[in-house]
Amino acid sequence: MTSFRYRAVTRGGQRISGSLQARNLSDLEQRLSRLDLVFINGEESRPHALWAGWRIPRRELIHFGFHLEELTRAGVPLLEALRDLRDSTRHPRLRETIAALVEGIEGGQTLSQAMSEHPLAFSEVSCALIRAAEQSGTLPDALARLTEALRREDELAGFILRLAIYPAIVLTVILAAVTVAMIWVVPELSRLFLSTGQSLPLNTKILIGLSNALIHQGHWLLLALVASLAAAKLVITKLPGARLCFDRAKLVLPVFGRIARNILLARITSLLATMYASGIPVVTALASAREAAGNRAVRGALERVEDRIAQGSTLSSAFSEQGLFPPLLVRMLSIGESTGDLDRALANVSAFYMRDARDAIARLQVMIEPALTLTLGALLGWVMISLLGPIYDIVTRMNLP
Repeated sequence: MTSFRYRAVTRGGQRISGSLQARNLSDLEQRLSRLDLVFINGEESRPHALWAGWRIPRRELIHFGFHLEELTRAGVPLLEALRDLRDSTRHPRLRETIAALVEGIEGGQTLSQAMSEHPLAFSEVSCALIRAAEQSGTLPDALARLTEALRREDELAGFILRLAIYPAIVLTVILAAVTVAMIWVVPELSRLFLSTGQSLPLNTKILIGLSNALIHQGHWLLLALVASLAAAKLVITKLPGARLCFDRAKLVLPVFGRIARNILLARITSLLATMYASGIPVVTALASAREAAGNRAVRGALERVEDRIAQGSTLSSAFSEQGLFPPLLVRMLSIGESTGDLDRALANVSAFYMRDARDAIARLQVMIEPALTLTLGALLGWVMISLLGPIYDIVTRMNLP
């Protein structure tokens, strides 16, 4: 299959353009016809790397899973349900993905096989859940679990976004205000101070020195900062040992480490609960959770858990031996194993860690907001005092007889 850029006309006469996977131009025309589009022309596309990795928004996938679950639970055949969603979806990339699912199923693939060809839209966990549901004949239930898992992931992402957005806005305001003062305001006033020949206080001298450094050496400082960040990212990306140390450090930071650890545990236990409830074996569920963890330290611990289970160890004892997972998780796993209700125990643990992460983020926001406001006020206050002091001296001298 090749990616093609196309131009087409809707039944209403509106011209549109987009991209679609097809074998050739004839196949592209047939696929567009199934989308109720009249083909004009097309050409093979080689997407730029900047655009090639774009994913479908999680909210769109949640809506897709919810509506597909409702349609299949109501008895609508899968192909007909997918065609209805394809025709009613407005998001272009999701519409093209659903159209590709329809094409794949019409070509003899199962839904999970068709989904696996679109990793930017459907994760390995999603494909594994649908594959297990196809074998057991419980597709609507699996779609419900998948949609709920996506909702939890979206909630976790929302926690992180709420934690970062306010500090980002305040820091941007601070940097903008200080940069404007240093580049335009301070140089003008420093020339005034020098023309009067008066002696300047230490804080004013420091401010003028920083302004001169920013004006004359600012581009080098910016280049050094960008180069340092790029080098650090390259080292973390290319060297497994550095990435492991970085991921471990994220889990032991004084305040943010606990939040990151709780969010990560909530994600892992939620995935394990969802997959185990769908009938997927524990070892397979652990492998999928390991890939979705996103943290090398946790991923290595889960891999060792898999090895211990393969050797005959219980799930709770395998987690306990790693020393990375908190006692609450180990205790709940032990209870779930003894009662035969492991998925419910994992779901309860996931809910606890999500609630704990949400509360910790709320408390941190309460502390961050006044701290950043005070920092902004102190910084701007220091700049104003450093400038207004000499100005007051000049005005005072001018008023002297």
